Amino acid sequence: MTAPSPRVVTVCVVLPPRALLLDIAGPVEVLRQANREQSAVRFDVSYAGPQATVMSSIALPLAGIGPLPSQLPVDAVILVTGNVSQLGFDATSDRAQDLRDESVIVEWLRRNATGSRRVICICSGALLAARAGLMDGRSCTTHFSCQDQLAALAPASRPQANRLFVEDGPIWSSAGVTAGIDLMLHFVTREAGSACAQAVARELVVYLRRAGADPQFSPWLTGRNHIHPVIHRVQDAIAQAPQRRWTLGELARHGRTSARHLSRLFNEHAGMGLPEYINRLRVGVAKELLANTRLDIDRVAEHSGFASARQLRRAWSLSESGSPRSARGNSSP
Repeated sequence: MTAPSPRVVTVCVVLPPRALLLDIAGPVEVLRQANREQSAVRFDVSYAGPQATVMSSIALPLAGIGPLPSQLPVDAVILVTGNVSQLGFDATSDRAQDLRDESVIVEWLRRNATGSRRVICICSGALLAARAGLMDGRSCTTHFSCQDQLAALAPASRPQANRLFVEDGPIWSSAGVTAGIDLMLHFVTREAGSACAQAVARELVVYLRRAGADPQFSPWLTGRNHIHPVIHRVQDAIAQAPQRRWTLGELARHGRTSARHLSRLFNEHAGMGLPEYINRLRVGVAKELLANTRLDIDRVAEHSGFASARQLRRAWSLSESGSPRSARGNSSP
């Protein structure tokens, strides 16, 4: 029996003048690795722009770029990358020509990024989408240095300053530079499944983070869609030993801040309090033990960091459907 043909996802990567190279290489490398990890979905990537050759942000020319297509497949995805002229980092290029090329992209987006077509904006690529009117009425984000520009270009938008990436309907956007990798891993999760995305993340040696509105598929990813270094340090410490009896003072020392400030920051950026976050990770540990060992519920609670099976069941009911018993699967005696 012949294997079924893969579902093809067409991705048109739009290259602006002075394209930020990592905005291209990072997300597209995620797609390349996804093609290697599985065969059910094939990401078909092409490159287009106003010019056949673009000088990248690191002065490496990118050649063989196709023209912006007059038509795209109905389900094609547009990936708009950032550029250093938008970020204000470049003083060597022909700014007048850059502006003309950017205007060509904006007009092309107005014609082609319509209806339910997905548009993924990496870094300052969100500014081009904003100029095309794509951000109006939507939550979005961009590089921290471009937040004011985004708000000015799309006053009807809802810019999010503390998020790695934001999904609002068909318009997706990421914060600066490497956050494009996080967003593309999120895209791969949607298209090819979480197992594929996790395998790609491992291959690229990066964290896999989720969007706040996604259905939960791992407690280890919950509350990680932010860019605050203090909270990431604390979350890393907890993730290494969720069973530990953490005190607020210990975690504050990991974050190099005060206990009171940590509590406020954690709620603001992780979207939950520290006790809830710790309990979610402990429930995750309990799920693994229930599925893969024959420990009784009291020992599972102990090894997960809960004081009792009753405490485990209470925490379980707040984040999981069913009961701990239902997670036993075929491993129960």
